[in-house]
Amino acid sequence: MPEFWVASGHHLTRLDQSGRMQVTDELILAWLARPEILPPAEACAAERNLHARLVAQPRAKVSELELIALQDPDAEENWRFLISLRDRLLAAGTIEAGYAQIVRDGVMVPALFMSQMVQLILRNALDGCDDPYVLRAAECFFRPQRSHIENDQLFLADEELVQVLEQEMHYSPLTAMLSGGVAGLDVLGAANDWTYWSRSDAHSMVLNFGGDPAARQGMAVAIAAFLRHMLGLDCRVSAETRAEGIDLQWYVGLDPVGTAIGNALWHNDPAPATLVGLFRLDITDDQRLRPDFRGQPIWLFLGLGADGAVRIKPQNLLTGLPLAEPALH
Repeated sequence: MPEFWVASGHHLTRLDQSGRMQVTDELILAWLARPEILPPAEACAAERNLHARLVAQPRAKVSELELIALQDPDAEENWRFLISLRDRLLAAGTIEAGYAQIVRDGVMVPALFMSQMVQLILRNALDGCDDPYVLRAAECFFRPQRSHIENDQLFLADEELVQVLEQEMHYSPLTAMLSGGVAGLDVLGAANDWTYWSRSDAHSMVLNFGGDPAARQGMAVAIAAFLRHMLGLDCRVSAETRAEGIDLQWYVGLDPVGTAIGNALWHNDPAPATLVGLFRLDITDDQRLRPDFRGQPIWLFLGLGADGAVRIKPQNLLTGLPLAEPALH
């Protein structure tokens, strides 16, 4: 099978008997090499010593005194987050279990680390997937997207990449013009989908989310894979094109804007924002649902932020379903 998302570090993990990812020394070492953690040239001796000690022993305990000794407040904060995350994941046993506990307990974790965990989880859940549409849609779970409208169709491009291209336009207009800028990015389609594998870590393909049904169906498949992997749910997810006439017994916002839209529809109020994605979730095993919701579809809403961004919060899928037993325990 073609490889994808190598930068996630999935190859540095090991799977347990249930197919979930165990935290390895190699994965911790990769985190220690991140630019947010790697001590810069001007770092204090305490920070350099801490980093060196953990490179030698990635699971070594870190004392409060060692963290207090760090002279740079930003460095101290980054180290606290990393050590707390490392210890939580090691105690939980797997990336999946640790992520579930963080979501269940409402632990504050920087978006960077949450996104990296989600990417690892989806890389595991989608292992063996050969559909570039599914994989490109799944990128939206862990990388914010910037939207633009062309010919009445909604296109999604990686927000970080768009920001880089916009900076090029500001500082080097000629370079940006020659590269084509955002307009020069390739839109995923039947003629170029084979190139996804060589550029999956560059996140450089645009998704025609509004005009290509395969893009929305790819999102539906990714949602179902995430739910099956994290919650063991036997389910089907389908992409819908119309919101009129739906029986809104239960809904989940895939992002804060989607939640606001669902709340408005529930109260028969005007939608406060643009709905860009509507999905129907059917859970096949009725016994997993609360008795009053068995046989009922669950509606998933995805909205567009006022800033033109789409920022999916996959944790909403873990906490927002009407399950008979707690999803995370």
